[in-house]
Amino acid sequence: MKTRVQQLEEIIKGATTPEDLAEIERLVGLAKGRGIGYGGKVFSDIQKVIDETGGKAGALIRVLQQAQGLIGYLPTPVIATISRDLKVPLSEVYGIISFYHFFSMKPKGKYVVQVCMGTSCYVKGGDRILEVLKRDWDLDPGGITQDGRFSLEIVRCLGACGLSPVIAVGTDIHGRVKPGKVSDILDSYD
Repeated sequence: MKTRVQQLEEIIKGATTPEDLAEIERLVGLAKGRGIGYGGKVFSDIQKVIDETGGKAGALIRVLQQAQGLIGYLPTPVIATISRDLKVPLSEVYGIISFYHFFSMKPKGKYVVQVCMGTSCYVKGGDRILEVLKRDWDLDPGGITQDGRFSLEIVRCLGACGLSPVIAVGTDIHGRVKPGKVSDILDSYD
C-alpha cells in the first residue's frame, strides 16, 4: 500500500511536464540548501497543513502561504493537489492566487530585489539601476538569476522617497543607490 506522500508524488509527476518537474526539483534542491528538505518532505509538510486546516474558514489561503513558504512559489502540480485535497474548485484557487500579489506561480530567487520606479526614484536614477541589473546580472523584471540567488521586481514605492533612488533586497532597504554600487550591494548577499 502506498503512503500519502507517494500518492502525492505520483499525482504531481503525472500533472506536470518534464520541464516543470525539472524546475520543481531544481528549486527544491535550492531550498534544500536552506534547510527545507527534498520533495517528499515538502509534500508531506503541505499535506500536514491541509489536514490541520481542512474545512476551516481561511484554509485555502493558509495552505497556499505554507506551500509557497516551503517551495518559494506555487507550481501547477502543487496547486492542483491543494485544490483536490481541500475540495476547492481549481478556478477558485487560481482566483485567490491571482488576486493576492504575494502569491507567485513563477519561481523567485533566494533574495527578491525590488527597484523603486516611483517618480522620485525614477528621476534620480532608478532606470539606470535597472540597466546595471540587466547588463551586469542578466536580470530582467520578473526574471531570476541562473543560480536562483536573485529575482527582480519593479515597484512603485518603497516609502523612502527621501533616500531615492531606493532598492530593497529582501527586507533590507538601500538608499541613495548609485548604479556603480549595485553590484557591491548584491555581492554582499550570499
